[in-house]
This record gives sequence, C-alpha cells and structure tokens, in this order.
Amino acid sequence: MSVDIGTSAPTGVGVRAETAPAPATGRRGFGIGVVPAPVLMLVGMVSTQLGAAFAKQLFGTVGPASVTLMRLGFSALVLLLWWRPSARLDRRTAGAVAALGVAIAGMNICFYLAMARMPVGVALTVGMAGPLAVAGLSSRRAADRLWIVLAALGIALLGWQGGAAGLTGLLIALACAVFWGSYVPLSARVGKVLPGGGGLALAMAFGTLCSLPAGLAEGAGALARPEVLAFGFGVAMLSSLVPYTCEMETLRRVSATVFGVLLSLEPAIGALVALLVLRETLSPAQVAGLVAVVAASIGVIRGSRRSSASRQAPPAPSTLTEGTDKS
Repeated sequence: MSVDIGTSAPTGVGVRAETAPAPATGRRGFGIGVVPAPVLMLVGMVSTQLGAAFAKQLFGTVGPASVTLMRLGFSALVLLLWWRPSARLDRRTAGAVAALGVAIAGMNICFYLAMARMPVGVALTVGMAGPLAVAGLSSRRAADRLWIVLAALGIALLGWQGGAAGLTGLLIALACAVFWGSYVPLSARVGKVLPGGGGLALAMAFGTLCSLPAGLAEGAGALARPEVLAFGFGVAMLSSLVPYTCEMETLRRVSATVFGVLLSLEPAIGALVALLVLRETLSPAQVAGLVAVVAASIGVIRGSRRSSASRQAPPAPSTLTEGTDKS
C-alpha cells in the first residue's frame, strides 16, 4: 500500500499504507543511483509485501494492534533520527501533522485487522479503493467514474467470502480504504507546510502515540520479549525504510504517472508474496476482482494524466480569419 509526502501522485492512487516516499529534494540513498527505476520500484513493493506477510506471521504471538505499534514506533524512530525535524510547530501545522498521524494509525491498524481475516492481497486491494475513489470522484471525466464502478465490482468479488468473518473483514478493509483515502489530501497538506521527510516523521510519531493504548493492552507481555521486538523491527524496516528509499529515488527519475501505474501493480505482487510466504491462495473470483481493481487504478491514472495535460496546454493561437472577423 504506498503513500506520498509533498509529491503525491496526481491521482492519489498507489499511496502505501505502510510508508510514504519523500519529495524529489530529499537525501539520496547510497549506491542505488545506478539501479533502473522499475527495478527499484519492484524491490520496494516486494519489500513492503514481505513486511506485511511477516507481520501476519506475528499475529500468533501478538495481535494486529501490537504489530501496528511496533511497525509505526520503529519506523518513527528511524525517520526522526534520519530527518531530525523540529517539534516547534505553529497550531495550524501541528493540527495537520496530527490529522495525518491519525490517518496513518487508522489505516495501518485496519489493514492489519483485515489481513488477519482475509488474504493479504485481498486486504491490500480493498484498501486501495480509498485513494482510487478520491482520484476518480475528484475528476471531471465521466470515464473515471466508470473506472470507479469497475473497482467497486472488483471489491465485491474480492471481499465477499460468505459468513460473518468474511463480511467483518470486508468492512474493516473498507475502513482502511477510508483512512487511506483521507491520507491523500492530508499528506499533500503536510508536504506543503513541512517539505522533506520531517512531516512524515512527526506524523508517524503521532500515529505511534495513537496506537499505543491498544497496542500495549493487546500484547504488553509479548512486547517485552527481545525476539518479538527484533521481528517487529524487521517488519518495520521492510515496510518502511526499504520502500521509502526505493520510492524516493524512483520519484526523482520518472513522472508521477509512471510511478502510479507501477505502484498499481502492488496488489498482484502482494498476492504473489502471500502465496509464496503464507501459502495463501485466491479463488478465481478473487483473482478477477484483483485484476479489475488494478485495471481501474491504471485507467484512472492515465485518464487523470490526459486531463491534466489538456488543462495545462496553451490555447491555440487565433487564425488570421478569426482575427479579421473579430475586428
């Protein structure tokens, strides 16, 4: 699930619940400048989904709330040490950071709760409906609304497994989609007032505070075990540091549209990683639903790109005949 600070893709699609790429003026990663951008994107997406798969394996020891606490806490610690942002904020900026932190905490806990009840690829794809809906509904093109309908049909195929457990998982995944969708404008807002990764670091820290009560209540004893903390740190790094670095570098080299299209393939990668690591399989209907949502995401991204280009195109110069007629 991928997410932007300051350089949100024009459609808002493809924003990751686990992390957010920094704008194009951040620090460069070491030794990755020679790696092709598509390869970096692939590495980042595989890392994110490995983090999700390993997080699910932790659910037998600690619950989703505790995993969320470790994932956000360790990520916040690394980002704060890396960017060293100032905590002296005016009231308006602090409010924006706090709102973003709530969105980060909400979409992560909902993602993990949904993931505990359904395959990783399904939870990820349903959650992706949030930024997709924001992009499609904010567009003036009728075709983009049709893509939203296609995505809704895909979600219906993905989420309905029958019984109370299937319905509960679907509703939680849809709640993740709401938080994920709200993250899009909030991340853009924070990116404007706090350029660079400092805004993300502070928001992640606030999200950690939001998840602290539920995380401690669910697994306070297990969180005192060094092996659990080490596993949680690994999940946080796979879900945050690696994709953060890869996406930050990719955004320097490709357009936001190309970035969004590549990132729209992540649900398929998530399903493949879950198959290999967790032995999770999808039914033919769920595969069809996943393909529908990915196709809708790509359609919205490409449509928004064409719409943006047409709005920015200069008006055609008046012909000699037009000028004569007007005079």
